[in-house]
Amino acid sequence: MKTKLLAAALMLAAQCHAADDPYLWLEAVQGQDALQWVHQQNATTSKEVEHWQDFQPLKQDILSILNSGARIPGIEKIGDRYYNFWRDAEHPRGLWRSSTLDEYRKASPAWETVLDLDKLAKDEKENWVWQGADCVKPQQDRCLLRLSRGGGDAAVVREFDLAGKRFVGDGFLVPEAKSEVNWKDRDTLYVSTDFGKDTLTDSGYPRIVKEWKRGQPLSAARTLFEGKRTDISVNASHIDTAGHHYDLISQGTSFFSNDTYLKQGEQWQKLDKPGHVEAGFYGPWLLLKPRQDWKVAGRRWKSGSLLAIRADDYQQGKRDFTPLFQPTATTSLSSNASTRNALILTVLDNVKSRLVEWKVVDGKWQSRQVTAPGYGSIDVSPVDNDSSDDYFFTFTDFLTPTTLSLAHAGSDARELLKQQPAFFDASRYQIKQFFARSDDGTKVPYFVVARKDLKLNGKNPTLLYGYGGFEVSMTPYYSGTLGKAWLEKGGVYALGNIRGGGEYGPAWHEAARKQHRQKAYDDFSSIARDLARRGIADAHHLGIKGGSNGGLLMGVMLTKYPQLFNAIVCQVPLLDMKRFNKLLAGASWMDEYGNPDKPSDWAYIRKYSPYQNIRRGTPYPATLFVTSTLDDRVHPGHARKMFAAMKQIGADVRYYERTEGGHGAAANHDEEARIAAMEYAFLWKQLR
Repeated sequence: MKTKLLAAALMLAAQCHAADDPYLWLEAVQGQDALQWVHQQNATTSKEVEHWQDFQPLKQDILSILNSGARIPGIEKIGDRYYNFWRDAEHPRGLWRSSTLDEYRKASPAWETVLDLDKLAKDEKENWVWQGADCVKPQQDRCLLRLSRGGGDAAVVREFDLAGKRFVGDGFLVPEAKSEVNWKDRDTLYVSTDFGKDTLTDSGYPRIVKEWKRGQPLSAARTLFEGKRTDISVNASHIDTAGHHYDLISQGTSFFSNDTYLKQGEQWQKLDKPGHVEAGFYGPWLLLKPRQDWKVAGRRWKSGSLLAIRADDYQQGKRDFTPLFQPTATTSLSSNASTRNALILTVLDNVKSRLVEWKVVDGKWQSRQVTAPGYGSIDVSPVDNDSSDDYFFTFTDFLTPTTLSLAHAGSDARELLKQQPAFFDASRYQIKQFFARSDDGTKVPYFVVARKDLKLNGKNPTLLYGYGGFEVSMTPYYSGTLGKAWLEKGGVYALGNIRGGGEYGPAWHEAARKQHRQKAYDDFSSIARDLARRGIADAHHLGIKGGSNGGLLMGVMLTKYPQLFNAIVCQVPLLDMKRFNKLLAGASWMDEYGNPDKPSDWAYIRKYSPYQNIRRGTPYPATLFVTSTLDDRVHPGHARKMFAAMKQIGADVRYYERTEGGHGAAANHDEEARIAAMEYAFLWKQLR
């Protein structure tokens, strides 16, 4: 009797929710009715787009940039050779290829093809999209290749013989899933995957990690650890760093916290640290980075600090840390990378990068500032952190084509390896950084890229981009597409560094997390008003764009601040914040947004959730929603339902859904160019 009553109650609840949400059926990602609806919307939008005067020339310009042979081929050292994955017009799915460093230095290197993904897809009749390779150390003769069907996060993992340039017939093979697969040694893997019923977390990621020996069926792999359904995910890894080796299990208890287990002999010992403290290793040193202020051993360390201590000492209870970085009012730690004998920190100072190099001399840490360009973004990656002090140094800003150089720890000298060509004439433009004052008085930085002779009359077509979440920093970058499709045609570009991001470290993120979320929206709307106040762009000439969490930002701007903008491009967005935790990976983000099933959390979420804040009769700005059927991270139902609801009340909205490609990008350059041209043509149509 109880079972029947429960079933009836659940059915009634579902019916009530469907009545509240008439577009719930659009959440069926591959549902026949939903896909037919998608096809109809795509056809309508495509027909309209084809008649926009800017669309075709924009697409050709963008495609020529994406397919340009002069782009920098990023490289990774595997064994004695340097590997690159490359896509162009002749190879839309891509080539995995290699060369020597001497050959790479040439203007036109001779590449050796290792794997032709177009041929593989044709031979196997699969829609393969490359997701990367991981090669076992120290031999580096076998690699795990991740191949996605269509571009989603879920992938097949297959063992590849690097010397033979072929897949290993009886090698390791992990079926399609959102897996984490790492080498323990040449004949052993750590595998976290979908092992069947009740092996995934509520977020859809693996909660069980196993050790899998060569020659065993996957079903016989030995379980090492089981997490909880409420965890985000669980995985294990083997780390080689500066001659030292560690095996770790990471249990993601929430998006921003984890427990770490370190293998000691045959036992896994939990590292004694708070969940908010991130742990890493460099040689014999344990590196700790707290996300919150951390009081330990009578001292308080600020959130965003980087602390070093010998791993053995820490395990024995010592807590005499050496601070390698401590944040200030204007600085934060962006990243750190290790070579054989040095640890290199990338620091943001008012969102501009600089480098600090640390070495251990006679048992003590010593630092030096690395001379580097001061107004842009720097990326550092080691060439081979086990045997070399060389590292790749990448520099970019909005007007400087990206450069790739070979650097060496201990020296400021750098060998220029590659420079991206200038896809537009940057001499007419300048970069400025401004600070808007948010509603609570906080100064919020943003960059503006514009012509030097810009007329401050408020009539400049301006595109403002933002994200504001998950401690992700928005830093300067060079984009030939942006320059060609926007700046050269007379547009102004602005990049906001709003709270919720990581520009000023964890505290900047925490300031807009959960119940404080509104701060991010206050910041972004304040930048919009500041652009108008400075005479750069009034509301009629201001457009905005953002994706994923930035798509949520766009949705909030659309529904809560429609008077500030005239065009919105909303990409792969979260929009129904009442149901986000029930859709795909959404449950993993409750640590960022809160739990809408809790009345106390929904009380603040409902105030900004775009889908619940559509109001008939409001003069909304023109909006283009773009998402992907195969996005298995942010559910396409968010964009589908929002568009349908706004269309129903007569709002000026358009919709386009990619049928290939996942959350991050289209599956090939042609579709990528098509969507980018659609977005820019839409903005030009609205903002001129």
